[in-house]
Amino acid sequence: MAQLCSKPTTAMFTGKTHHSCSFLFVVLLCILGFYALHYPQSAPSSSALRNALRFRQTFLSAATNRTIASYLRALTLHPHLAGTKPSLETTSYVETHFRDYGLETHRVEYKTLLSYPAHASLSAHFSNGSYVELPLMELGLPDHQASQGLVQPYHAYSPSGSAHAKAVFVNYGRDEDYLALAALGVNVSGCVVIARKGGLSRGAVVEKAEANGALAVLLYAEGERFRKGFERGTVMKGLGDPLSPGWAGVDGAESLELEDSEVLKRFPKIPSMPLSFEAAEIILGSLAGAPVPNEWRDTAPLLQSKVGGVGPGPTTVNFTYQGENKMATIHNVFGLIRGLEEPDRYVLLGNHRDAWTYGAVDPNSGTAALLDIARRFSLMMRSGWNPRRTIILCSWDAEEFGMIGSTEWVEQNLVNLGSKAVAYLNVDCAVQGPGFFAGATPQLDSLLLEVTKKVKDPDSEAVTIYQQWTATNTDISIQRLGGVDSDFAPFVQHAGVPSVDIYYGRDFPVYHTAFDSYEWMTNYGDPLFQRHVAVAGVWGLLGLHLADDSILPFSYLSYADQLKEGYRNVWSNLLDTPVTLNPLMTSIQEFVTAAKEAEIEAKCRN
Repeated sequence: MAQLCSKPTTAMFTGKTHHSCSFLFVVLLCILGFYALHYPQSAPSSSALRNALRFRQTFLSAATNRTIASYLRALTLHPHLAGTKPSLETTSYVETHFRDYGLETHRVEYKTLLSYPAHASLSAHFSNGSYVELPLMELGLPDHQASQGLVQPYHAYSPSGSAHAKAVFVNYGRDEDYLALAALGVNVSGCVVIARKGGLSRGAVVEKAEANGALAVLLYAEGERFRKGFERGTVMKGLGDPLSPGWAGVDGAESLELEDSEVLKRFPKIPSMPLSFEAAEIILGSLAGAPVPNEWRDTAPLLQSKVGGVGPGPTTVNFTYQGENKMATIHNVFGLIRGLEEPDRYVLLGNHRDAWTYGAVDPNSGTAALLDIARRFSLMMRSGWNPRRTIILCSWDAEEFGMIGSTEWVEQNLVNLGSKAVAYLNVDCAVQGPGFFAGATPQLDSLLLEVTKKVKDPDSEAVTIYQQWTATNTDISIQRLGGVDSDFAPFVQHAGVPSVDIYYGRDFPVYHTAFDSYEWMTNYGDPLFQRHVAVAGVWGLLGLHLADDSILPFSYLSYADQLKEGYRNVWSNLLDTPVTLNPLMTSIQEFVTAAKEAEIEAKCRN
């Protein structure tokens, strides 16, 4: 059984799993990270370095925005929600391209619990006896989109239910918002709450509404740009298939029952639905009662003149939602380029493929970039290139439901990834708008900065991404990957794999709506597809360095700085307590010493 764990490649892509391989502790993963840096090898020759530089230049020069645009156009011809028949077309599209580009191609399937809407209705009833039926689908779509079977706006894993009750505005639905309402004498118990997105996750908004006695939740994204759009999304807690928490949902594996307490605690107990900003204005503009707190108005300029009070009522909302949780097959697709010298070390580049609607930004701007990287790697292979370490291109399914595709695969291959994965490089919404943003675990900070110095900025003349990044930010901020909002989460939080997440644009006005289309991208997001080229350039170069550099380009000095900053924050919060942090500080100092030694050794070997 030990041999099965030491040669993971076949098992990783057959859908089989072996339960006898035990999980590695996080501390062991850190030790393995240092082992990776010191992997025994000779210093690279000058000819090897020239060869590596030549192939990296080939990679950059082979970029073409027209090709990326053609990928995106094909991927967004129809909606492709995970678990539905149309999603198989995009699965086959990616799989076919990986195979045609000469990559060793695999598809891994899982049976998982997904959630779909069956029926919904919503009406607002006013104090004068009139009422209005509120639309629950985007209006004003082009004819060729409106007739393509879009899924109606819903919250995945919301329970079915109905309510006919007074409406009350709860701002972001945070604890402090309910405290502010209580100070005004407002009780939301027995009401339908209207909340705006921004302070909490969807699931947390519903959970707190439930804790305060609400019957249902309507959640809207604020702003004129969201006027007719409905932001779909999941309200499930946690990552992965809820019926196989902690293990992969492969054929023959154990599966919990839907009514199991471990499953039920991941779902809210009151129903919820997305609401358009236009519909939210209609309801909120008719509320009376206590005045909206000034601090709420200050952060909601578009509502300042629209909302008189927070309620409850006098407007009532008649709300019905019926949904269905059912087992569905999801498909992860992988393209491999086996390493010549270290084939059992893996550099993974991943993006999810499923979308709530057309998914031009989320996620197929990233899928298009991934396919272009596959095309460019194929050209390099024809010119004689093969990576030192194995490269795996990963196209995940069912991310929108809670990172299900990536989490199931990580759970299935946890031991192998913990001991063999070099890094995971994630791109989700590759292009949302202007401005380069990045997140990383700290040992990859330096490499990320170096790579951005080699890729042209798409929105400026004759400067690199790094130069533009520093020009617009006095202090470059690389975010930390502590969230659970994309497929890096299971790699970082379950397997302890060093990871990166990159994208252009902070947010975009058609997020999870039916307006996230190819037309929006060509008109607003990236008309010339130059930002797509830039993301693919950074993404691919990161992969090439990690796959080809003789000494892995990790720098643990950034990690040491991060640990020291964390120590200072903890220490400042414990000033008046008898708790001692001396053992923690000693461990950090030992880590700093080891990081410096590793840095010196790496430079000597290079």
